[in-house]
Amino acid sequence: MNQSTLFTPSWKGIIDCYKKYLPVSDKTPIISLNEGNTPLIFAPHITKLCNIPGLTVYLKVEGANPTGSFKDRGMTMALSKACEEGSKAIICASTGNTSASAAAFAARARANGFQMDCFVLVPKGYVALGKLSQAMIYGAKVVQVIGNFDEALKLVKEIVDKYPITLVNSLNPFRIEGQKTSAFEVCEQLGRAPDVLAIPVGNAGNITAYWKGFCEYLKNDKPKMIGFEASGSAPIFYDKIIEKPETIATAIRIGNPASWKQALSAASESGGFIDIVTDDEIIEAYKILHRDEGIACEPASAASVAGLLKSAKLKKITPESTVVCVLTGNGLKDPDSAIKYSASEAHEVKADVNEIVKLIGF
Repeated sequence: MNQSTLFTPSWKGIIDCYKKYLPVSDKTPIISLNEGNTPLIFAPHITKLCNIPGLTVYLKVEGANPTGSFKDRGMTMALSKACEEGSKAIICASTGNTSASAAAFAARARANGFQMDCFVLVPKGYVALGKLSQAMIYGAKVVQVIGNFDEALKLVKEIVDKYPITLVNSLNPFRIEGQKTSAFEVCEQLGRAPDVLAIPVGNAGNITAYWKGFCEYLKNDKPKMIGFEASGSAPIFYDKIIEKPETIATAIRIGNPASWKQALSAASESGGFIDIVTDDEIIEAYKILHRDEGIACEPASAASVAGLLKSAKLKKITPESTVVCVLTGNGLKDPDSAIKYSASEAHEVKADVNEIVKLIGF
């Protein structure tokens, strides 16, 4: 390998790779952090736990994106189009990951010579510290609302109706356009579409985006879409707005999803379903992913695996299927949960070899 190729990155982000599938032109400035191209990893332990003949389970690790979540796929599109349209400010409501991504891509836009302020509204006390710290260090103005995500989103929508600020929540259609590229990658990494795609459901933009991606990329053999809400925050499953949603999976703690109808369409058109998982089921899957697969994710991400394990027990997964579980966010987004639900503890000893050997059992 010569020096000219050694330092030339081959991957330049989802817009560069999938331009023909995206609403961009030569006039669109590409605001990118080389997002996308995330790993698809075989999950042997989860495959065994499902106990279904011929089943194969893979994990799409979206926490490998630059800010640690799938939101980067949509944000590169949202910011690129905002810059193209001459916007000088963006705003979002967020349970954490959207705010981190929006702030990072706004910073990237400024690095490319654009004026771009970023304002984020988050529900006070319900955003994991890892996410909140990201939005702050990337330079966003963070407003903590005394209320939940749905109330924050309502406020943001009122603001963009009155002021020249671009909304970058998943109500922004360019977000869905960017997020659909993960479906393309899954097909390319497997060499075909999976039979089933399992995914957490909060604001429901991601299940909507994946289905859009599969429909655009494939003529036939599209996967069944199975989405999982937390049982204390499950408006789609219960078919009613949840005024005060509650779950330990803060990223999907949403009582009135923006893409509610689209999520239902994705499930029904694909022959799949929307179901619920309890917090206990989410935490058990969260532990399994870390302890038995060596894959870190935030609690909400584990809802896809929790849902698959539940569905396998109920015989709702066909034998010989290939299943992809989407892990939406990185484990370091929520270090408090990692410590709280860890099976081990940090021990304190003197700086003495004998003490340490005694502790570790040799």
